[in-house]
Amino acid sequence: MGSAISSPAANGGVPLLVLRVPEFEHIAWREGKRAARRVERRAAQAFAAASRRVLRRGDDRIHDRGRDIFAVLVAGAPRGPSRPNPSVCRAMLQRIASEMAAETGLHVESGWTLAQPPFDLDAEIEIALERGARERERYEFFAAVGHELRTPLASIRGYLETLLDGEVDVPTSQRFLHTAQREALRMGRMIDGMFEFSLLDLSAGLSALGGCDVGEQLTLACEAVAPLARSRGMTVELNACKPAVAAIDPDPCLQILINLLENATKYGAQGGTIAVGVYARGEKILISVEDDGPGVDALERASVFELSVRGKDAAAGRGAGIGLAIVKLIAERCGGSVAVADSVLGGARFDVTLPAQAEFSTGPS
Repeated sequence: MGSAISSPAANGGVPLLVLRVPEFEHIAWREGKRAARRVERRAAQAFAAASRRVLRRGDDRIHDRGRDIFAVLVAGAPRGPSRPNPSVCRAMLQRIASEMAAETGLHVESGWTLAQPPFDLDAEIEIALERGARERERYEFFAAVGHELRTPLASIRGYLETLLDGEVDVPTSQRFLHTAQREALRMGRMIDGMFEFSLLDLSAGLSALGGCDVGEQLTLACEAVAPLARSRGMTVELNACKPAVAAIDPDPCLQILINLLENATKYGAQGGTIAVGVYARGEKILISVEDDGPGVDALERASVFELSVRGKDAAAGRGAGIGLAIVKLIAERCGGSVAVADSVLGGARFDVTLPAQAEFSTGPS
């Protein structure tokens, strides 16, 4: 793309919308330039069709053959009193990116900036893509925070609604109140440590490893997700050995278990069964959560722990595709690992391995 372009822009700059298909280069290396050209043509056709629906007279559509960059310079006369605002720019980008992704089956990165004429187009494109990356990071962070706060809130609400129905005895009422209080306190601790324990900072490590009995945390996790499991008529079967003390603090361990159980209630069969096991294996603690849902397709297993990846058959409405990503992040931060396989129940089995606390290690497995 050219080094500089002049335009009779209004003061304040001209919106530059940028889209990139980063997999072009990988396709060229793996399958050859001819395959990359075919993908580029499909992307260019989708880009042209979508951008025509949002462009005005005087706007420029920019793409050089052989490159993975597509851009729109919104330089035409505005339809209203001013040029498109940030919300409009994001909406235009989303529309074009969605059509390009649907046409190619590839991920499309996007971003925008207010370019100042005369334009050093390549430099402005880099600025737009960097801005887009920062916006995605912010969105993913707040989406992760929202996901983690939603779980204790749902638990508290479920127990309080049950109590308001007035059909439980006094001991059960006390247990429900204690569970709601515990979830409220945990939510407060999550908020207090939100920025110290950034859910999206993959380079960060846990500053200090404590220890907890995973079986005890499993009991608390089952109580936390009980309202959701009850709403779907599901049964949770437990098999937890004691002690099973892992080198992880109680709160992140509890979060792993809650996210796995919540995932199983979403994807398991209505009225079905969730089987949970906790086992001590030498210097490791194994957590296994199985459901009787549709399972995870072999092609999806490599990406199911990535942010914003959701299964095809979630039963509990739309999710953010964050819960399993957080499981993986927490496990790896404390030296553990995650995996997914087929379950004997017919659905999926999620395995999390955590390091055992040294003094509780049972020797070689």
